[in-house]
Amino acid sequence: MWKDLYHQTGVLARLIIKRDRIRLPIWLTAISFFTLLIAAAYTDLYQTEQERQAIAETMKNPAMIAMVGPGYGLDNYTAGAMFAHQMLLFSAVVVAIMSILLVTRHTRADEEEGRIELIRSLPVGKLSNITSSVLVMVGANVLLALITGVGLYALQIESMDLQGSLLYGAAIGATGIYFTSVTGLFAQVSENSRGTIGLSFAVLGGAYLIRAVGDVSNETLSWFSPLGWIVGTQAYVNNYWWPVILTIGAAILLLVLTLYLNTIRDLGAGFLQSRPGKKHASRFLQSPFGLAFRLQRTGIIAWAIGMFILGASYGSVLGDLEYFFDSNEMMAEFLAPVEGFSLVEQFLPMLMLVISIICTVPALLFVLKLKNEEKKNMTEHLLARAVSRTRLMGSYLFVSIIFGTTVFVLAIIGLWSAAVSVMEEPVLFTSIVKAGIVYLPAMFVLIGLAVFLTGYFPKLTSLTWLYLGYSFFVVYLGGLLQLPTWMEKVSPFAHVPQFPVEEVTALPIILLTGIAGVLLFIGFLGYNKRDIEG
Repeated sequence: MWKDLYHQTGVLARLIIKRDRIRLPIWLTAISFFTLLIAAAYTDLYQTEQERQAIAETMKNPAMIAMVGPGYGLDNYTAGAMFAHQMLLFSAVVVAIMSILLVTRHTRADEEEGRIELIRSLPVGKLSNITSSVLVMVGANVLLALITGVGLYALQIESMDLQGSLLYGAAIGATGIYFTSVTGLFAQVSENSRGTIGLSFAVLGGAYLIRAVGDVSNETLSWFSPLGWIVGTQAYVNNYWWPVILTIGAAILLLVLTLYLNTIRDLGAGFLQSRPGKKHASRFLQSPFGLAFRLQRTGIIAWAIGMFILGASYGSVLGDLEYFFDSNEMMAEFLAPVEGFSLVEQFLPMLMLVISIICTVPALLFVLKLKNEEKKNMTEHLLARAVSRTRLMGSYLFVSIIFGTTVFVLAIIGLWSAAVSVMEEPVLFTSIVKAGIVYLPAMFVLIGLAVFLTGYFPKLTSLTWLYLGYSFFVVYLGGLLQLPTWMEKVSPFAHVPQFPVEEVTALPIILLTGIAGVLLFIGFLGYNKRDIEG
């Protein structure tokens, strides 16, 4: 009986590998390459013990603890300890995202599009598809762990020994395996790919938030987060392996539950069923904008709540910045303050940069929903009626701009509301709003790029995500890695004035807005002329 459930699992695994023969190597190469690149950069940037200890003092800042995790090995902050402390959490999040997207693609997305039904009509086991998907992703994460671990050791950096390097690789690999199981579970619970991705990302975001709050205020709380377990490995310092074992053990338990749920549910069904709709649609729903909003209503609400909480989590640590830097003599020697501005005001542009890039994610999701609907042959039903292509694309664009801006504003409000409660002299609300709003034109450029690709090259819309990731990398880590200035200037976020430290001038705002407008205009022209997929 058990053999029948898993019949032809190996064949399906090879099929998945063949389908992802380009996508999977790109993920593995990109993650491992940037990991090794950043590790090598740390030794060049901080060559003396005095420089490393100065950075160690900054890691005691509550804001940095919330962002990268609690510091360890700070008394002897070697290059290995510095790298693992500052990069392990971010690497784990990226690997988790990879696992979520790829597992969803081969489980619920294939089931939603009818591929699993076709496969199940052949002599294959009932659990073969979910098992093959999990096996491929487990193999990919194990391979990534080995490449990363061996690669870090091969750099021959003095403080990066073999055990620590392998532990670093094992930690990010275990994170990927854990979120492989999480996504597989939600592929059984939800009845569509959108719900699977949404619930999986909710777990990832919740894990990051719980860890951040716990690391700053309550250490016990951090151990309720799988990301808190991974940070607890303390690679290159204490080298604890048990958090990796704990993470894999939790993944195995989730996988067992996933397989059980897969055996008892009907193909195409989910345990969280959609409520039956009304017999008659409202006038609002009968409009293209109303339909675009209704299809993404749950995502809009989830992102709005999540971004408000994210902003509040950042704002809650601002009250300790002044005390930390004022009481630290070593930092007083190394910090070059900007005259006339408080430390919070100097720190504010970095927070707004991170928040603006994160808020660009839902804005892109909202506008690219049109492309996904086209892929499912849904737009043909609308365009066959008295609905123009311009109106249809304009509806999704309107949802993207309006609600992308809304979640950004909610993040700003969350940051300000938390900052008011913890700071004796909080930054003015108008200053926080201005520091954030100036990033909106950069967000609009990414939306314009998505519309342009949808209009001419719908199969290349994934380039928008690559460009967004590149923007975050060069703008956020460009100074750390001492990247050439031209690499930063390629990103629209690099041209935004860093208010309040820098004066806001109209020229970059106008140029970014103009570029966004041109991309939108050309994208609409292309969408009106090209053939609709189907």
